[in-house]
Amino acid sequence: QLKGLFTFFAANYPQYEIVIDNDVAMQKGVSIRDAMDNLSIVVGSTWEQGFVRFGQFYKVYVQAAPEFRRYPEDLANMFVKNDRGEMVPYSSFMQIKKKQGLNEISRYNLYPTAPIQGAPAKGYSSGEAIAAIQEVAAETLPHGFDIGWRGLAYDEASAGNTAIYILLIVVVFVYMVLVGQYESFILPLAVIVSLPVGLFGSFLFLKSMGLANDVYCQIGLVMLVGLLGKNAILIIEFAVQRRHEGLSIKDSGIEGGRLRFRPILMTSFAFIAGLIPLVRATGPGAIGNRTIGSTAV
Repeated sequence: QLKGLFTFFAANYPQYEIVIDNDVAMQKGVSIRDAMDNLSIVVGSTWEQGFVRFGQFYKVYVQAAPEFRRYPEDLANMFVKNDRGEMVPYSSFMQIKKKQGLNEISRYNLYPTAPIQGAPAKGYSSGEAIAAIQEVAAETLPHGFDIGWRGLAYDEASAGNTAIYILLIVVVFVYMVLVGQYESFILPLAVIVSLPVGLFGSFLFLKSMGLANDVYCQIGLVMLVGLLGKNAILIIEFAVQRRHEGLSIKDSGIEGGRLRFRPILMTSFAFIAGLIPLVRATGPGAIGNRTIGSTAV
């Protein structure tokens, strides 16, 4: 369900740890802060000032020559000035130990983290990828560890199944509008019931094309639901008119379907023909265009 998973996290990265004996440093009159600042300047560098010459500004950096800071052992030959103005070697109060640790320290919400990046595999949506990660994390992570999300994945994971609730609210709202239009609680059900059949065919075709159920799919579903609802409303409208003329419920439905059959086919074929370029799209953005077109077709 996932592809391209990678991380730069490594817990066995070779490192050197500087161990300072605070008591010895205090006895020698060395300030730990001054010692670390001096070490940062000698091993690293610091910008002191600059000067202008020949119309150019030159920056002046202070650091030890490369041959004196090439190896970790060179730290033993470096000195720092104490509070009495005497030069004290680092080796008298500092030791270097070789160890293994993190290659980088990253934090998320103040917690140390191991960033992992990836993408949904072909044919899987981002929601399915998030669910798969949550399932694996629940099975493998020990006590005290948890997962977090960033970017769009954070928004999607935080939203959860709100899209389902929004869809239900929309269906109820449309149903109430149709109830007011037809002055009946039964007739709008014919419109609502016609939608799942079209949506099932849409998801089936989308699956056969190897495309994912993402935001582009949802945009296509909006167009498809609009077309399905319009066709169902027109059929019911003609059926209601025939019912008022005295035909039976069965005959009214058949007559409404017969009268609107050809216009519905014409509208549907024209709609599909307009989406063919999206289904056959290539180049940049082709996946989004193909998903929208395939969903609505």
